[in-house]
Formats: sequence, C-alpha cells, structure tokens
Amino acid sequence: MIEAIRPTILEKTGASKILDIQLIQELWSGYGELNRILLDNGSVILKLIKLIKLDKLKEKNDHPRGWNSNIGHIRKKTSYEVETTWYQNFNSPIDGAIIPKHIASGNTGEYQYLILEDLKSKNLNPKSSANWEEVKNCLSWLAYFHRSFLGEKVQGLWLIGTYWHLDTRPEELEALTDLELREAARLIDSKLNQAKYKTIVHGDAKLANFLFTKDLAAAVDFQYVGGGVGVKDVAYFLSSVFREDDLEELETQCLDYYFKILDHPEVETEWRELYPYAWCDFYRFLQGWSPGHWKINSYSEKMKQKVLKCL
Repeated sequence: MIEAIRPTILEKTGASKILDIQLIQELWSGYGELNRILLDNGSVILKLIKLIKLDKLKEKNDHPRGWNSNIGHIRKKTSYEVETTWYQNFNSPIDGAIIPKHIASGNTGEYQYLILEDLKSKNLNPKSSANWEEVKNCLSWLAYFHRSFLGEKVQGLWLIGTYWHLDTRPEELEALTDLELREAARLIDSKLNQAKYKTIVHGDAKLANFLFTKDLAAAVDFQYVGGGVGVKDVAYFLSSVFREDDLEELETQCLDYYFKILDHPEVETEWRELYPYAWCDFYRFLQGWSPGHWKINSYSEKMKQKVLKCL
C-alpha cells in the first residue's frame, strides 16, 4: 500500500528515496497504522487509514472493549475525515502550541492517508508519565490552543468536539447503570453546549497524545477536534495523568495555571464553573463504556455530586 503513496511522499518532501518504514502503532480497532518513513533527507509520519467494511470489523472483533457497531464505525470514519479537514484547513502555526505540519493527504484505493511532519526530528518524544513541569507544558499548550480559536467557526470539524460526546455515544449511555448520572446526562450536555464562550477543543487530549522536549509540549491526533469549552480538554488531560488523591490536591493549582496562560477573565469565570460539568460529561461516558475503569473513583464521584446539586 505504501508503494502507491511513495511518489507523493518523495515529491512533497524533496527526498530521492525511502530508506526504511517503521511501524509506530496500529490504529484503534484495526483501522490502519501509523508509520515513520525514513527518507534520505529526514523523516515523516504516515497515518494510513483503511476504512474497512463493518462486517469485516465484526469478524475481526478488534475493538479492545467489544464495542463493534455501525454507530461506532460511522463515528470512527467521520473522525478520520475530520482530522484530514483539520490538517488541511485549520492547522496554522500557533504560538505556544506545537502541532505537526501537514505535508499531504488524500485517498488511494481503500485507503486514506495523512503525511505529517515528524516531530521526533525536533526532539519531541512521548512519555508514559509526566512530572509537574511537563503537566504545566501540556496545560500551556491547551491554553494557547484554546485562546487562539475562541469564537472560531468549526465548519468541517465536529460541531461538538471530544470523542465521548453524548450524541455519538447512545450505546454507552444505554449501558450506564448509574441512574442519577444517566438522567442528568442531557442536562450536563446542554449546560456545556450553551456556554457563551466556546473554542475549538482537541477532543482527545490525553497524555499519550502529547510529545515532549525538556521545555515544550506538542500535541498529535486530531480525530475528535471540534467546538466546545476548553475545560473539556483540561479535565480529560488531568484524568490521564493524575490518580484521585493527586486530583484532589492539585485541581486548583492546575486550573490556576491553565487560566493564567489563557489570560481571559470573562472566559475564566464561565469555564471554571463548567469544569465539574466537563468532568461529569466524560465520567458519564466512562461508566457506560468501561464500568471497571480506574478513573471511576472518589474524585469523579465528588464532581458528580457537585454537579447534581446544581442541576
């Protein structure tokens, strides 16, 4: 398959030959793969998406938690279309928020592809855990990203960003056994969507989607980028790096730092109030999707109770 894209890779990069192809990882649920293409003048990242038919997906049963359905297939297919739109139309340089440059994208046969800048060439690398300075670098990235897109139209992206958005997760809602949270789900969703101040959110801002140098962070994977309030990204990011005790201790410190960089008092007032709602929005999805998940903890329950008292 990569052979069909070889001429495009060479033309767009100015390279004369491909030296090696390194698999970085398989894409979620068997939808393709992420590769590093080593060239004679550098390297690029190739995201290769195979938009397999639903019946083949069911035969493979590749979803890690068994959620294979037409709803899920359409959501994933749309997510790759959104990501391509993001890189083609929205991905301009942002001061303070490093993002891979778009080199080329298109379709060939059954495959869709994205050719992107390889941030490893800038010494940006993934981490399995983050210290406080690295957490701050990610919060800075989110703040600069959200600030740059305040009030931006999201044409071609998800109207409401994040991979757990309620309207795209009816099966998980149906599976939710927490009746209080299930009954409140629409009210929480409405509260977030009716915010005065909205931006473009990354939509999957977990630690695994950030890359680091000593002093900076960059973000990758824009499949669920779309409209929303910035604290959705903040809440999800914090859930990916801290356990419940640390969340209790560091919540205020993290939010203070994020809003300091965001530097918009009116937005801060609204989004601080919405932070517990953003947390509960994700918590609702998580309980239906994976009831035994480690993020279902006392901190999440505290956020839920706080929100339920306000509804």
